[in-house]
Amino acid sequence: MKKTEMEIYFYNTLTRKKERFTPLVAGKVGVYSCGPTVYWNQHIGNMYAFVVWDVMVRFLRWTGYEVNHVMNITDVGHMTSDKDTGEDKMEKGARREGLSVWEIAKKYEKQFLSSLDFLNIKKPNVLSRATDHIDEQIDLAKKIEKNGFTYKTKTGLVFDTAKFKDYAKFSGKKLEEMEDGSRVEVDEEKKNPWDFLLWVTNQPEHVMIWDSPWGKGFPGWHLECTAMSVKYLGEKFDIHTGGMEHISVHHSNEIAQSYGAFGAQTVNFWMHNGWLNLKKGKMSKSSGGFYTVLDLVKKGYDPLALRYLVLGSHYRKGLTFSLESLDVAQKTLDKLRRAVESWKKRSGEKKGKTSREWKDKFVKVLSDDMSSPELLSLVWGMVKSDLSSQDRLATLLDLDEVLGLDLKTSEEEKIPQEIIDLGRERDVVKKEKDYKKADEIREKISELGYTVMDKENGYEFLKKKRVIVKKRKKC
Repeated sequence: MKKTEMEIYFYNTLTRKKERFTPLVAGKVGVYSCGPTVYWNQHIGNMYAFVVWDVMVRFLRWTGYEVNHVMNITDVGHMTSDKDTGEDKMEKGARREGLSVWEIAKKYEKQFLSSLDFLNIKKPNVLSRATDHIDEQIDLAKKIEKNGFTYKTKTGLVFDTAKFKDYAKFSGKKLEEMEDGSRVEVDEEKKNPWDFLLWVTNQPEHVMIWDSPWGKGFPGWHLECTAMSVKYLGEKFDIHTGGMEHISVHHSNEIAQSYGAFGAQTVNFWMHNGWLNLKKGKMSKSSGGFYTVLDLVKKGYDPLALRYLVLGSHYRKGLTFSLESLDVAQKTLDKLRRAVESWKKRSGEKKGKTSREWKDKFVKVLSDDMSSPELLSLVWGMVKSDLSSQDRLATLLDLDEVLGLDLKTSEEEKIPQEIIDLGRERDVVKKEKDYKKADEIREKISELGYTVMDKENGYEFLKKKRVIVKKRKKC
């Protein structure tokens, strides 16, 4: 499909309306996504955002655009409040587990990447860590300072929001509503409570500290996203994504920083997702009541059932999650897979063609601010249509480039013999209570692209996003 044949509309938080999306450079799209703070497990509420933006990136690529997708990994500077309050989340995580901040970052970055694999989320072109871009953040802060948008206090280098008259415009709040609230130590030198730190210098005990023109310290959380987005996408790029919780503080501060450094808005489209909530409220780490993707896998769910469930929600409205709704998604996804398998058998060696009529329908609903619930409705309409089996198969597998449900993978996919042998060996050493050896074998299986999960009646091999069961033979 030619890009010139379609009109794509996305909701732009900057203007509070749906607008036609036209990339700055014909045929190319630059996307920056706010990534995880790797101080703890990313739960399924966090992963909701990464699924919906994966669908958007897949859609743009499916329609012919070359997409450069950049995502940050926050491993320093994010306080327990999203503002300047509290302690660095990385140090909190390190203290919680008796590990170094570097070990915590490595551990939970690995957990995040594993969750991406389970949910069949394509990794960004660039995955950039904040600690690998300290020089870029210092250079950005120096530009902002040179342009007269900063002042220094006992806490560090502060952005002077009074110099940016539109500071509160993006959030839609009054400035008084953007105050920091309670602080561990109030910085009375701040001109305004909502002024924010670019570089922190008043925490000498902080483990992660670098030299800077303002003294030894570390960057404020907001600085990294502006520094890394412009490094990889330029001073003007197409789309910046994130959760709606970022609008009033983090993204407002990014916009202010960009104005301070470059005198202009760096982003054309700001796009924000709603939340995945539990019936009792927002899923959060602070409450302790959350599921990770691996938790769901341990309960016997295919992680792609969660992806299907997310596709059934509009990204701006979010999703109320329950295990009951996941049960329904699992059954519906299994039904779709059975349809695919039946079409494969009927088609044999005969190849089908993507239906232009149905593809146009799919593109139309996705072009209307990514209406994925309507898309799923269309999918089932196509499944029940009078298209030939081979054409339905070709059409659905083509669309699966956007859905990401891995429908091309056969239910009869075989586990490599090496993995089976390692599983058996681990089973033996576990019975012998050699748990150290069992853990070593588990790690080897993981390096080969599989995870082994113990069950009451045996164990399961998990290959990234697909679950393949291997039961023990009865003696």
